[in-house]
Parts: sequence; C-alpha cells; structure tokens
Amino acid sequence: MTNTYLVRHGETAWSLSGQHTGLTDLPLTERGEQNARNLGARLSGLIFTAVFTSPLRRALRTCELAGFGATAQVDRDLVEWNYGAYEGRRSAEIRAERPGWCLFRDGCPGGEDPTAIAIRADRVISRLRSLDGNILVFSSAHLLRVLAARWLELDAAGGAYFLLGTASISRLGYESDRPVISLWNDTSTQPQSH
Repeated sequence: MTNTYLVRHGETAWSLSGQHTGLTDLPLTERGEQNARNLGARLSGLIFTAVFTSPLRRALRTCELAGFGATAQVDRDLVEWNYGAYEGRRSAEIRAERPGWCLFRDGCPGGEDPTAIAIRADRVISRLRSLDGNILVFSSAHLLRVLAARWLELDAAGGAYFLLGTASISRLGYESDRPVISLWNDTSTQPQSH
C-alpha cells in the first residue's frame, strides 16, 4: 500500500511573522534548520521509493537537512501558492481591505486562484498514485493543504480546514481503496514549549 508523507518546510522569518510567503525565496531560521534536522530522525527507518521537493530554498534546505537531498527530485508543481499582490502580507491586513477574504476560496489578485493550484495539486497526485511504496514530499503549507484536500477529492477550498505547522509530517494513504489522511500535522520533531 502506498503512503505519501508530506513535510512542510522548517520555520522562516515570514512563517514566524504570519506573512504569506509564496514565491519569495526565504531561508530557514536557525530554529527552522534545527527542526529540519530533527525531521531526519523522525523519518529514519522508513524506506522511500521516491522523494520530491519544491524548488524553493526553504523546502530544498529542509529536505537536505532531513537527509534526503541526494535522492530528491525537484518538482515545480510543489511550489507554494503564488500570492501575487498579497505576497508578504498577513491575512488580517488583507481582510481589513477585503472583509471575508479566504485564500482557499478567493485566491489572490495577480497570483493564483484556487482552480490553478488545484490543477497543480492534481498533477502531483497523479504522479504519486502511479508509484508504489512510501513517497516523501517537501513543500509549503498552502500547497500541501490543497494537496490533502484534492487527495480526498474535495475542492481546493477544503484546504482551509487543514492547519499545518512548520517542520510537520503528515501522511496520505488509503483505507481499502478509499483515499484517507492517516496522519496530520505531526510536529513532535520540534522541542515542546513550556
């Protein structure tokens, strides 16, 4: 049975501040790098038949620090949502100008709409479903949330219901022949706050 492990990149300055980070190619913070290293320990013992990563530095570096850089294939469909005019802005700022705005329903002016990101997610899912064994995917939060929604055959808007922390691990799989989420947003690789 195929299992697809989804890994959100480690912390960046903008993920920490809550700014939408689409195509801005930010590095990981020091804590983000440490959490990426911790992912390697969490994933050790699993055998992956394929590893895919977004080409953006935050995902690539997370993949490398977790110990999978040498085998990873870059997949441009795994790039984060293009936020267009909303790049670098916080949701609260956007809603002050556009009350009720929801990324997963409304998209971004000058960027991607939900249909465009769903098409990219569907291409990734098609490739994943053609493979056997465990598969590992490194990307960013909103793309992975849409990927999970589309895995379950929901509209892209369904991604709004799946929160995803930095350096988290999730797993998509099957129950019989029905697509399911068998693990979501596991951040146990991160030090716990007291």
